[in-house]
Amino acid sequence: MASGPRDTTPAAAGSAPIQDTRQRVIEAAIGLLEREGRDAVTTRAVAVAAGLQPPALYRLFGDKEGLLDAVAEHGFATFLASKRVDPDPEDLIQDLRDSWDLAVEFGLENPALYSLMYADATRSDSAAFRTGLGILKGRVRRLAAGGRLRVSETLAANVIHATARGAVLTWLSLPESERDPALLKTLREAMVTAITTEKPAVRTTGPAGAARALRAGLTDQTRLSRAEQHLLTEWLDRLADDA
Repeated sequence: MASGPRDTTPAAAGSAPIQDTRQRVIEAAIGLLEREGRDAVTTRAVAVAAGLQPPALYRLFGDKEGLLDAVAEHGFATFLASKRVDPDPEDLIQDLRDSWDLAVEFGLENPALYSLMYADATRSDSAAFRTGLGILKGRVRRLAAGGRLRVSETLAANVIHATARGAVLTWLSLPESERDPALLKTLREAMVTAITTEKPAVRTTGPAGAARALRAGLTDQTRLSRAEQHLLTEWLDRLADDA
C-alpha cells in the first residue's frame, strides 16, 4: 500500500532547521500560485509539493491564511531586496521614475504573487512592506527638500504607490492583445506631473531656501488675515536670513 509524503519537519527528521522547512514550504506555495493560481494553493497540495504531511503545515503556519500571509511577506521581502536606493541621486525626478518602473516591473514579472501581496489590506502590517514604504517616504522627502514637490509628502507617497499598484493590476487584467506599453509610460508621467514641479520651487536646500520660496508665494494667498501674514512673513524673514 502506497504511503503519503514523508514528514521531514524538524520534529520528524530531527535535523533540518525549522526556518529551512518554512522556506521550502513557501517556495512550494509560490510555485503552485504562479503555475495554477490561488485556488490551487491548498494545504494538502502545498504539503505534497514540499514533501511533507499536511499536519506539518499547521504546525508551521497555523492554517492556510497563515501560510498565505507568509508567502505575501516573502514577496514583500523579495521586492525590498530588489530596491536600489541612492541617498543622493543626481536627478531627483529620474530617480522617481526609475523607482516607479522597478515597482511595476516586479509586479509584471510576478503577477500571481503580486496579486496575493495586495489582495488583503491587512498585509500592509508586513514588516517588509513597512520598510519599503519607509524607503518611498525617504525618496519623497528628498523631492520636498529639493523643492520639487507640488503636493504634501503624504499625498505624494500615496499617489506614487497607488499609480504603480493600479498600473500593475490594470495591465494584468487586460487581454494580452491590449497590453500597450504606452499605458505604463502614460500613467508614470501622469504621476510625475501630478506631484512634482518642472523647476525647483526652492533654489537652495535647508530651512533658509524653503523659507524664501514660501515667502515669495505669500503675495498670492488669501487664506491668512493681514495680521497673520505679517507675523508669518516676520518668521520667514528670520529663517531666510539664517543661511
